[in-house]
Amino acid sequence: MRTEATGTAAPPPTGPTARRRVHAASGNRLGAAHPRQEGPTDLRLVPPALAAWATAAVMLHAPPGRAAGAVIVSLLAAGALLVARGRLTGRGRAAAHAGAAALLCVAAAAGSAGLHGADLRRGPVPALAREYAPVTAEVEITSDPRLTRPRVSGDHMAPASVLIEADVRQVGRTGGAAETTRAPVLLIVDPGSSDRTAPDTEGRSPWLALLPSTRLRVEARLAPARAGGDRFAAVLRVKGRDGPDAVGRPSGPQRLAGRLRAGLREATDGLPADARALLPGLVVGDTARITPELDEAFRETDLTHTLAVSGANFTILLALLLGPPGLAQRAERRGLAPRLGISLRATALLGAVLSLAFVVVCRPDPSVLRAAACGSVALLALATGRRRSLIPALATAVLLLVLYDPWLARSYGFLLSVLATGALLTLAPRWSAGLRRRGVPPRLAEALAAAGAAQAVCAPVVAVLAARVSLVAIPCNLLAEFALAPATVLGFLALATAPVAMPAAKALAWCASWPAQWLARVARTGAALPGAGVDWPGGWGGAAALGALTLAALFVGRRLLGHPWWCAACALLLVLLVVQPPPLTRAITGWPPTGWRMVMCDVGQGDALVLAAGEGAGVVVDAGPDPALVDHCLRSLGVTRVPLVVLTHFHADHVAGLPGVLRGRAVGVIETTSLEEPADQAAFVRRIAAARHVPVTYAAAGETRRAGELSWEVVWPPPGAPHSTGPHSTGPHSTGPHSMGPVPEGPNDASVAMLVRTAGLRLLFLGDLEPPAQRALARSPAARRLAGVDVLKVAHHGSAHQDPELMRRAAPRLALISTGEDNTYGHPAPGTVAVLRTAGATVLRTDRDGALAVVGGENGGGELRVARH
Repeated sequence: MRTEATGTAAPPPTGPTARRRVHAASGNRLGAAHPRQEGPTDLRLVPPALAAWATAAVMLHAPPGRAAGAVIVSLLAAGALLVARGRLTGRGRAAAHAGAAALLCVAAAAGSAGLHGADLRRGPVPALAREYAPVTAEVEITSDPRLTRPRVSGDHMAPASVLIEADVRQVGRTGGAAETTRAPVLLIVDPGSSDRTAPDTEGRSPWLALLPSTRLRVEARLAPARAGGDRFAAVLRVKGRDGPDAVGRPSGPQRLAGRLRAGLREATDGLPADARALLPGLVVGDTARITPELDEAFRETDLTHTLAVSGANFTILLALLLGPPGLAQRAERRGLAPRLGISLRATALLGAVLSLAFVVVCRPDPSVLRAAACGSVALLALATGRRRSLIPALATAVLLLVLYDPWLARSYGFLLSVLATGALLTLAPRWSAGLRRRGVPPRLAEALAAAGAAQAVCAPVVAVLAARVSLVAIPCNLLAEFALAPATVLGFLALATAPVAMPAAKALAWCASWPAQWLARVARTGAALPGAGVDWPGGWGGAAALGALTLAALFVGRRLLGHPWWCAACALLLVLLVVQPPPLTRAITGWPPTGWRMVMCDVGQGDALVLAAGEGAGVVVDAGPDPALVDHCLRSLGVTRVPLVVLTHFHADHVAGLPGVLRGRAVGVIETTSLEEPADQAAFVRRIAAARHVPVTYAAAGETRRAGELSWEVVWPPPGAPHSTGPHSTGPHSTGPHSMGPVPEGPNDASVAMLVRTAGLRLLFLGDLEPPAQRALARSPAARRLAGVDVLKVAHHGSAHQDPELMRRAAPRLALISTGEDNTYGHPAPGTVAVLRTAGATVLRTDRDGALAVVGGENGGGELRVARH
């Protein structure tokens, strides 16, 4: 029987099916499956947001009167525009309305920035800081503690410190009365004699285990913060040997977040090193386990945003709830919420809870706040049933965040985050559509457009910070895309599961370790390419030049897309520039020169030498102060195997670069002096060697070795030199009557000195020997063999402390000095250079001549040439 339609509506269905239909209907009200834009993009909120941003950046350090004046003037001008609006029509009325809105935002930003800036000037903290007063203070922690990396300072490695952002609540001079106040400060916890904050004990440091909102009582010395840029009223320097004195527990949410983060670390404990380091960083921004080498690889490939808990992490979580971000203007049909029949408003409420949890667990860093704010604005639009527009959402997020925390207006991280998001919302869709019109598959087109747009707008800002431009950022980001989502999702599941079911969390973390290791492999491979990046002028002038070059490249590239052969030629040229095949590089640059026998690397204020020991092999003598510099030098020489590393002594400017020597190379053995001082730097060498399973032995005078055409003899220190007697002493040493000179009393005089023979040349390396050891060496049995060498590596970077007798005996044809440009030590000393030149030596130095290669005659006749790079 057929029923004719009538005007009576059918009864509404009930149950899960009905809820899914309601969700779909609501989604269609937001936008059809293929929506058509109703006019141009809504940009009305962009000018007010930019005006507030600029005002906050300018007014943070302005005097209070100027900030108050800006508020009053802006309010009066806004009021005048609103009054005049009534007499205008059409575009004039709209312009007056927009101007008034922008002025109101300027007034709000000036007021907020003025109040935040006043926190730096009021109360007793600034005055006490100017006096460098010792104080007793009660502080409340506002961020996660973080560990600085050791840095080379002269011949020593400055120990790591713990940095903690906090608010001072009470402060007074030590032994005096305390005064209640509120001022933001930076705590610098210096390691004590127990070395509890050193990098190898970071996981056990009680300072690093502190949670935000914890209250501490500290005895410290106040010091002024850096003028003009910091958000702190002062710096508190704390001695960390006794551990923190907590007087107040952290809040409940922070304790919960701490348990979740600790659970994730426990769940990742048994994973391979890269996954163990990366997963906490990908999920919650915990980068404590990331090694300097891995961090450098991520920086070289512009992948650091993956470790900063950027908006990408939150986007992945929202995509699970709402559906893919590509459906932002369409009905949310693919997420978990519509599949489970959850209504739009319930979905928005669930998303808001997710946003709050995301900020608490990941901490309110700029990128986290920006991502959560954008997501919250989008969820609010979803809850009200209106079409979302993500440009207004981004502008609203910027406006709210700058008003909430004006210091974000001066944050490079916040700037990069906003620029990247803006590029993904504006440029990427257009570029993706253009690529699809030219036959590129849709998914590939979207990925290429997103990576290219983000790189194009962010590269100038990155150049300001790093003075370098990555040429592998786009392909590395494309390759990372495949692993980022699964690693993040599985990592968050492990985070949520760890408190209730650790075995399940460990299983999820093991699954997440595979994509995490892929990310590490992509970063390392990209950073290892010879042309991974190019140096670029820093500062905003360099940024402007890079921006202009990017625009020109885009203009040319758009026209090249219609010419496949030209595109292929440009792609091939770029590949050659990045890969830099050794034959092509040598033909163009002349480096490394054919037949090189020794290279003095340009590593700044330090020493690093390489001796050719066969095809792809080199003996390394000292490693310089910077792993990246010595690694770059070895890569330029094509050295992949290092049968021996000689560390002449343990000063940081000779050993701190050791991780760069070991990076991606097979290393046979490390040979050192027997005097293990400074002890912390000797321990650093042993720790690095143990991690790579490289044995460590001692060198002593009389030892001879050979590698192909290369041979060498150790001529110092004497066998009777002091040595470590601890459990790690694995190399040969001797004591007794066979000493050939006075026992060295310090690290410099205990330097390993070598006489090297290669291709008919004789080279003398003196480490950092001081005059007492040089005089003893000149009177030693080996002194006769030191006469008339071809090349002298001048001791101690050419300092004034030299023994003239030894230099006259050596009488080198070529004297090489490794020293840093504009160093504060006055190296090389003019007197030392004059003595060498008077003796007939040609003197070359790395601070002026760059890397220096000694080239021997092919017939072994002692011919001597030098190439500069």
